[in-house]
Amino acid sequence: MVLIMIPQVLINIYGIKLTAMLNDFSVYWHIGGVLIIALLLTIFGKNHQPLSFAMQAVTTVNPLDASSATFADGTTGPALVLGSLVLKSPFFAMFPGLENLYRAAPFALVFALAFLQGQWTYTGYDASAHVAEETVMARLNSAWGVFLSVAVSAVVGYIVLMAFTLNIPDIAATATDPYPVLYIAYQGLSTFLANVVAVIVFGGMWLCGLSTVTSMSRMFFAFARDDGMPFSAAFRFIHPRLRTPVKSILITSVLAVLVCMYSAAYFVVTSISTITLYIAYNIPVFLNVRNKLSKKGTFTTEQNAPWNLKGWGPLLNIVAVAYTVLICVLFVLPPNELVLWTMVGFGVILVVYWFGYAKSHFTGPKAADEAELRRIEGELAAAAKGKGDD
Repeated sequence: MVLIMIPQVLINIYGIKLTAMLNDFSVYWHIGGVLIIALLLTIFGKNHQPLSFAMQAVTTVNPLDASSATFADGTTGPALVLGSLVLKSPFFAMFPGLENLYRAAPFALVFALAFLQGQWTYTGYDASAHVAEETVMARLNSAWGVFLSVAVSAVVGYIVLMAFTLNIPDIAATATDPYPVLYIAYQGLSTFLANVVAVIVFGGMWLCGLSTVTSMSRMFFAFARDDGMPFSAAFRFIHPRLRTPVKSILITSVLAVLVCMYSAAYFVVTSISTITLYIAYNIPVFLNVRNKLSKKGTFTTEQNAPWNLKGWGPLLNIVAVAYTVLICVLFVLPPNELVLWTMVGFGVILVVYWFGYAKSHFTGPKAADEAELRRIEGELAAAAKGKGDD
């Protein structure tokens, strides 16, 4: 992970123009790459399945088995696993009838539990908002970036997922393989073509990592600039010559590595990332629709939000908030119980942090008028010129 991130970090620090070019190139790589994969599997795949294959309901792992583990005394049952520590599930103890429901594995339950993978795919479109301050006509183009990233992913992603699904050689073997996508490719294509698929996948993931470093560093910088975290003064720094938030890039990249040092935490990180991201997405959505309906405070209008949903806006805002509440409940159910208790602990920490520090220090985003932005630009330009003269 460190070796993969080093060039991503260096490009973000030293090559702001190259970063922008690669982010643009990433769009073509993803769209073109997945279409190539779909064509390879469709034309050269050895394991073509009928369309009815994709429409069947198959339970490859019973939800109760997925939520269970073996205890120290040799018995097996619903468990909360913390690394090598296996405890009896507090959640199943709170709801005694849950064990029979999980054992029966009704379609509605397994379908709901499977939402996590799909929702994890639909994260990251907020990156357009995080780089809005570096975007021309941001109120329009950032919104288009969010919308198109979801819309294009929906169409192109569905095509490639159907191509993989209709080339599954064996459901049970694919479900238990640690890399099911590559398993399907290498089982269904020649080694050369499967290697092409692997390169496309790796290239896409690397480019995603590059844009993630860009996005998270800008978000971190924005919070530091607005005194939204401890030690903000140390991170609200833009390099005068490179014009990038160097300290924010470095600290967020280090934190990303540290949070994944314990490999067993990977699935917890995945789930919590999805939950917290969707909560973060929908807090402004909720505040916007609340203010719009009450006609109080700040909310979107055609004047301040040229990209808008007209009369559909409030209705879709309400749907979005309700849906987020639903998936946040689904994502903490077993077998993701560890996520539930981690989120509870995380919530307690945030409450303590808010009342102990942030409430008295964080006054909200610092809005800058056009004159202020021009002044900052002038200072940065002067500093860069001074460096050049030295």
